[in-house]
Amino acid sequence: MMSLKSILAKPFAKQVYKTIQKWAQKPIETQAQVFKTLILEGAGTQFGKDHDFKNIQTHTDFVKRVPIRDYEDLKPYIERVVAGEDNILWKGKPLYFAKTSGTTSGAKYIPITKESMPHHIEAARNAILMYIHETGNSKFVNGKMIFLQGSPLLKEQNGIQLGRLSGIVAHYVPKYLQKNRLPSWETNCIEDWETKVDAIVEETLPEDMTIISGIPSWVQMYFEKLQQKTGKKVGDVFKNFNLFIFGGVNYEPYRAKFENLIGRKVDSIELYPASEGFFAFQDTQNEKGMLLQLNSGIFYEFIVADEFFSENPKRMILEAVEVGINYVMIISTNAGLWAYNIGDTVQFTSIKPYRVIVSGRIKHFISAFGEHVIGKEVEQAMQEAVFGTEIQISEFTVAPQISPKEGLPYHEWFIEFENEPENLSAFATKIDASLQKQNIYYFDLIQGKVLQPLKITKVKKGGFQAYMKSVGKLGGQNKLPRLANDRKIVEGLTQTN
Repeated sequence: MMSLKSILAKPFAKQVYKTIQKWAQKPIETQAQVFKTLILEGAGTQFGKDHDFKNIQTHTDFVKRVPIRDYEDLKPYIERVVAGEDNILWKGKPLYFAKTSGTTSGAKYIPITKESMPHHIEAARNAILMYIHETGNSKFVNGKMIFLQGSPLLKEQNGIQLGRLSGIVAHYVPKYLQKNRLPSWETNCIEDWETKVDAIVEETLPEDMTIISGIPSWVQMYFEKLQQKTGKKVGDVFKNFNLFIFGGVNYEPYRAKFENLIGRKVDSIELYPASEGFFAFQDTQNEKGMLLQLNSGIFYEFIVADEFFSENPKRMILEAVEVGINYVMIISTNAGLWAYNIGDTVQFTSIKPYRVIVSGRIKHFISAFGEHVIGKEVEQAMQEAVFGTEIQISEFTVAPQISPKEGLPYHEWFIEFENEPENLSAFATKIDASLQKQNIYYFDLIQGKVLQPLKITKVKKGGFQAYMKSVGKLGGQNKLPRLANDRKIVEGLTQTN
């Protein structure tokens, strides 16, 4: 028998579908209106005055006055907001800072305002409602749902709440979902990840779980613990579990492993949330890509990735993009980020409507488990490990090992030594400690026993040169990427060695 909640979900889903269609079918006009509103609202801020917003009428005017910035470039403004000043990047003060791992500057403080916060909540809700509208399946709303996320405990700094994005979002769960939602507040507040997952297993085992959501690597750990505890496939433990919601990393490397753990296929919905904004969600089970959120207080610009580092790359608006090209996505938002480079690259899978996939990062990185490790961090870790020793390194690169023959996944460092360390495992421990110190996400994954510490694979002398030669990139300006989010380079490396 269908409950009132699942009966009511369908007309609500239809209403949301119609609202989304209105702006999705008028994408250019929608973005033009968002741009106009942002410039108008931003004109009275310190940033707006510094960049002559009152004379910005068109996108061309905006490009002339507002250069592209990343976090480091925007930091002088953000530091003033953190210090408690108001009307700096956006009117008043932000409600929150989402604290994330920085690239060159330790922690990053990403503002979330009262105008931007609702979009973080609505987009996740709308993704589920679009699924209900398309499939007609609303039975799952009667069951229990779990969202694996960070602690909802927040700190306060100069009148602004500070925490991880997932912890902030936990405060905004709609009333009609609160009874269905797990884990409990107490369990959600447990900081130690392994302890937390054990508590989640205990809480969820007796329940009728229908939706499970989180970053795949974290969910995998939860599934494995469920299986260890019960000796059953997850799909047999939770007979009505039929919807997996994920975001943050590419799901494909995990899909086979997940289907094995669950014991059957389940529908999935992909999300593209970030502290800087909720950019897209999968709006259909039948097409590739996620619907770009054009009516969420975010104005998008796109730069062809191959041209990004040239002197004056062209900044395009939505109407100029093409399917299948790698673009760096630049955002201006109602949280006060202006022409801001979040570092992601996207490709359009469709322009009617505008759907994207996340294709990577503009700089090389590893985020197979949500760790966002970048080139600078691995280089610094290596530097610190060799400092004051006789060890000499010819070359190295790092790749994720998602499915090792035994034990937890790990980062695998392929190193060609000129002068080897006496104790390879002590050297690896040194590098790992530095990486944990630099990157909070990597630290969490190691401490939470989602990853094991890195492992070193020695490459024979001349091995990297032989690899670069085999791919036609020996010499000149060609550099071996310090790290990659897949194993293409290291597979090539092992074939040539």
